[in-house]
Amino acid sequence: QVQLVESGGGLVQPGGSLRLSCAASGSIFTIYAMGWYRQAPGKQRELVASITSGGITNYADSVKGRFTISRNNTKNTMYLQMNSLKPEDTAVYYCNGQMRTTVYDPLIYHFWGQGTQVTVSS
Repeated sequence: QVQLVESGGGLVQPGGSLRLSCAASGSIFTIYAMGWYRQAPGKQRELVASITSGGITNYADSVKGRFTISRNNTKNTMYLQMNSLKPEDTAVYYCNGQMRTTVYDPLIYHFWGQGTQVTVSS
């Protein structure tokens, strides 16, 4: 099985920064694209940022210029540096990874972490 574990969430004042981490472990053959999603109360889950295995990134318009996604392929880890945080960034942040689990199975599966709470408030 594959596990994705997020860490780094918490309470921060507006204008502050947080760095989220997502560590993938278990039966992993190859990790393709990874991404950060978030879900605020009463709202649908939305894509925040994504990154391919080659490092190509994509951001939601609402976080461009403030958030930076990165990954370390040798450690199967992804990060989200969040700067200039706003109250509207408050949400549960989820890590997602698209993976092949063994060399014998060509299918690509989506795995999710359990989420980490980010609260931006004074």
